[in-house]
Amino acid sequence: MTGDSHETDGADPSTLGLELLTDLASPQPRYQEAIAQGGCLQPMDGLTLTFSRDLNDYVLRHHELFSSVGGLQLGNTRPLIPLNVDPPQHGKYRKILDPLFAPKRMDEQESDIVARVHHFIDEFVDRGECNFTEDFAELFPSAVFLGLMGLDWGELDTFLRLRDGILRPEKFDEMAAFDGAVRLRVQEATGQEIYEYFGRQLDVREANPTDDVLTHFVTAEIDGERLSREEILDICFLFLIAGLDTVSDSLTCFYAYLAQHPEHRRQIVDDPSVIPNAVEELLRWESPVPGGVPRLATCDTELPNGMKIGAGSAVMVSYGAANVDPAEFPDALVVRFDREVNRHIAFGGGVHRCLGSHLARRELRITLREWHRRIPDYRLKPGTEQLVYRPGLRSVENLTLVWP
Repeated sequence: MTGDSHETDGADPSTLGLELLTDLASPQPRYQEAIAQGGCLQPMDGLTLTFSRDLNDYVLRHHELFSSVGGLQLGNTRPLIPLNVDPPQHGKYRKILDPLFAPKRMDEQESDIVARVHHFIDEFVDRGECNFTEDFAELFPSAVFLGLMGLDWGELDTFLRLRDGILRPEKFDEMAAFDGAVRLRVQEATGQEIYEYFGRQLDVREANPTDDVLTHFVTAEIDGERLSREEILDICFLFLIAGLDTVSDSLTCFYAYLAQHPEHRRQIVDDPSVIPNAVEELLRWESPVPGGVPRLATCDTELPNGMKIGAGSAVMVSYGAANVDPAEFPDALVVRFDREVNRHIAFGGGVHRCLGSHLARRELRITLREWHRRIPDYRLKPGTEQLVYRPGLRSVENLTLVWP
């Protein structure tokens, strides 16, 4: 089942908008339908969804019109840095953070990331099957984060629990899946734990500096001033929820695709040099982060196509739709590992483009390389072919793989 085999039926704008936010199993044809209908929808008062590449770029590049301040409540009591901060203050934080995730720094992490991939594969390779979601994808990025932060392996369970308390609160109270107040209560309690956890870790770094990321936060200066404790905690909060889950989601989407498309999997096995291109193409096609954090209009304005946006209303950009826009990708519904030009926006765009994109790419490339060296032939376990994609961040529940 390749990308160019999908078909879609017509849908009214309000229904289509709701489907594109909640039904993420095979959204690409519906993305193109939304683009064909004008590239943006207003499914309800105060909310605009943009789909076409040109409209997405416009919103992402005009932070003075579409602010990232506010619009995201995940148990945090203050804005998440740098996600919920606009220029010029945003640039202050990126000066400190960007070098930490530059390609050179990722080179230094290569051997540690490789070792962590094999740590998890060792646990199940001889079984001939695994729940890829639970046995690998949800664990590996958190383990890499431990290394970056200079934390021990023993902290992994703590990180996973804190992550789930924010992103999957229904694991702690099943009513959180249906009741917004319950969901928020679990998130807020977990948020306080996150602040307290990193506060203790920062106390340790101040007393005994090392060469890890947390020590860098404690000692770094911008224009002669150090970050405040609250600023550091707000950065750490974002790192935990953004850095741990998005790579996990990407891995489940990648491996669900490869398990169902042996011809693409064989390309990786037969010629590992295609892996960098494969990562970019799968990021484009799967778009595990289907949409950006809502931007809030700072004034009455309008999009280039004439769509009017009222001051204070929310605008959500669809990265997934922009990544299959025929104006940018004439063969958008074909998955090609030999695509030479791939200007996808899976990591967003504008000043708020994903801080950790180099790390995410490195984790994905290393996983594809090392996994296919050890487990070249795998498929969906019989009886589990009906995949369930979670709403929100796009990921596959209980992706179960088997191999000879």
